[in-house]
Amino acid sequence: MSDNSMILAIETSTKNCSVALGKSGMLIVEKEQGGDYSHAENLAVFVNEILEENGYNLQAIDAIAVGKGPGSYTGLRIGVSYAKGLCLALRIPLIGVNSLTSLAYGAFKEIPKEALAAPMIDARRMEVYCAIYDKDLNVIKKVSADIIDKDSYNELLSKHQIYFLGNGSDKCKATLIHPNAFFLDEKDTSAKFLLTLAEDKYQKKDFEDIAYFEPFYLKEFVAAKPSRML
Repeated sequence: MSDNSMILAIETSTKNCSVALGKSGMLIVEKEQGGDYSHAENLAVFVNEILEENGYNLQAIDAIAVGKGPGSYTGLRIGVSYAKGLCLALRIPLIGVNSLTSLAYGAFKEIPKEALAAPMIDARRMEVYCAIYDKDLNVIKKVSADIIDKDSYNELLSKHQIYFLGNGSDKCKATLIHPNAFFLDEKDTSAKFLLTLAEDKYQKKDFEDIAYFEPFYLKEFVAAKPSRML
C-alpha cells in the first residue's frame, strides 16, 4: 500500500458538483460549482480539467472516493455511477464516505472543539437529513430524516453548543432559536472534505464492493406525478 496515495474525490449529494484531487490526504486541487444541479454536464469535465491542468492523468490515481449520501437521489446516482465506472476501468478501489460525516469534518476546522457539529442536507420542505458529531467524529445522534420544529434537538442543545451547517440548515434558522444553536453560513458538501477520511480508509483497505455498492439514500425516491394534460 503506497504511502503517497493519490485519491480523486467526488461529491454530488447536493446541488454542489464538487471534485478534488489529494495526495496522502492533503488537498492538491479542487473544482466545484453550486447553484443548480449540473452534475451530468460538469462532473466528467471537472475531473478531466483538474487532472490536465495539474499534469496528471487517470493512471496516476490510486483510488476514487465518493460522497455516498444521504442527499439528492439524482445527484448521488450520477456521482456514484461515475465513480464506479472509473474504478472498474482503472482497476482501482472505491472508497465510500458518508456525506454528513465529511461535512462535520470540515466544520471542525472552524468551530470550538468542545461544541458539536450538526451537518444538514436539504430533504425538501422543513425536513433535513441530519446527524450530530463530536470533535472526534463520534456519532452523537444517528443520521435521520428530521422534520424541524422549535423543540428539535433541545435535549442536546440544553447541554452543548451545536453548530448547524450545510444546505439544509438555512431554512432552520428561524425555527432553531435556542441560545446554544449556532449556524455556519454557506457551508456545503465538498469533495475536499472527503480526502482525509478517504485516506484513512485507503490505508486500512476499507474499500467498497464496486459491483454491489449503492448510495445511502435514507429515503426511497418518490417521483413527482406529471401535470395532467389539458
